Amino acid sequence: MKLQEVSAEEDMKNIGIFHYQVGRMDGVSLEIDKWKRVLEDMGHRVHLCAGDLSTHSGTVIEEMYHHLPEIERLYRNTFESLTDFQPEAAYRAELMRVAKVLERKLKEFVEAEGIDLIIAENVWSVAINPSLSIALTRVMRDLHLPALAHHHDFYWEREHGVALSCGTAIELADKYLPPRDAIARHTVINSLAQRELAERKGIFSSIVPNVFDFEALPWEVDGYNFDFRQRIGLRHNDILILQGTRLTPRKGIGLAIDFVRALDTPERRAQLRERGLYDGRSFGEENRIVLVLAGYARDDLTGTYAERLREKVSRTGVDALFIEHLIEAERQTRGGEKIYSLWDTYPFADLVTYPSLDEGFGNQFLEAVRARQPILVFEYPVYHADIREKGFRVISLGSEIEGRDDLDLAQVRPKLIEAAVDRAVDLLTDNELRQETVEHNFRVGRRHYSMDTLRESLEQLV
Repeated sequence: MKLQEVSAEEDMKNIGIFHYQVGRMDGVSLEIDKWKRVLEDMGHRVHLCAGDLSTHSGTVIEEMYHHLPEIERLYRNTFESLTDFQPEAAYRAELMRVAKVLERKLKEFVEAEGIDLIIAENVWSVAINPSLSIALTRVMRDLHLPALAHHHDFYWEREHGVALSCGTAIELADKYLPPRDAIARHTVINSLAQRELAERKGIFSSIVPNVFDFEALPWEVDGYNFDFRQRIGLRHNDILILQGTRLTPRKGIGLAIDFVRALDTPERRAQLRERGLYDGRSFGEENRIVLVLAGYARDDLTGTYAERLREKVSRTGVDALFIEHLIEAERQTRGGEKIYSLWDTYPFADLVTYPSLDEGFGNQFLEAVRARQPILVFEYPVYHADIREKGFRVISLGSEIEGRDDLDLAQVRPKLIEAAVDRAVDLLTDNELRQETVEHNFRVGRRHYSMDTLRESLEQLV
């Protein structure tokens, strides 16, 4: 017994998880929470280190945060064009200056917490903070710390392409994105990324898909969120179409607007009125069909996407609500005002739209499956390659973009929108069909993307 206890103690690690931010609603933050929970259940100690922690406990190193003006400037001058530094030596000097500051602070954190395993979350792949990629690599090598790189997105997958701006940027990408090192292991979240990483960098990686806790209690109406519909101005019999993602161009939210516009026509409203809704609610002339956008826009690097969506809403007459100011990753009070979690929105939804054009995996897809909600999906490449084969039943918008409108918002063929609306009307009015569909999806999700699945992967990697 004593030998077993000693062995277990020896296997326990002090793990540092490093990211730009944690505790937010972006996919990486959400996945960090799951990894932390599973690793702690395995007996390890996990310490978070980020530029912003939200409400989480951990260590803040301010220079890690990707929305600091000086970090955003380095990002632009690395991956877009060298416009703020002349000559190139000035850019290199600033890149290395910030890296040196970060290296010192990271070493202080590692030594204070006794870290013996680094988990780098997107730091060595998407590199929104380029100096952090350099600094964490130096810490790994100088202190001979084994590392597990968790790559969600790569710099070459950026929505508007990438142009390494100069020789220093090319060197950065070659040496650090990601680093080739015997003490670093690599994981990706889909098969397309696994192949790309091998072809571009000669690096082998393991696939660890995103997961969700399918065993937890369901999200339900309770004493905190009971007034959510009323708070956003909806009545009990209104139809709530939920778009839960962040507002960034690759989320394809213009397609959700097209879908709701096609659903909110006299013909479709008559079908809903005649059949009644799936849960016994009636639907009348006075009732609304509302697209509720719960995500935030602060990660939109174009700075215009939310405005273009609002313009499309205005042009089309779609009934839409932007409720970013009421939603956070966790329930809280802000300025004396009740703030809901993203999970609070799902029990009130009648259907979830997930028309992303590109995703590393698809956290919000699993959320909708977990919430037992019907899902509208554009079959983005990773869905088509890795998820579709599992047998989920979705409302599909196909996998081909037909073109873009004058707001540069993606479009699909009108007949796909109409077919999707046909299917949606059935799921909004036929309770037996709806329950059969969502329960089937729940079982498939639990089989392939549960916390047990993640534990099995991490037991092999950590």
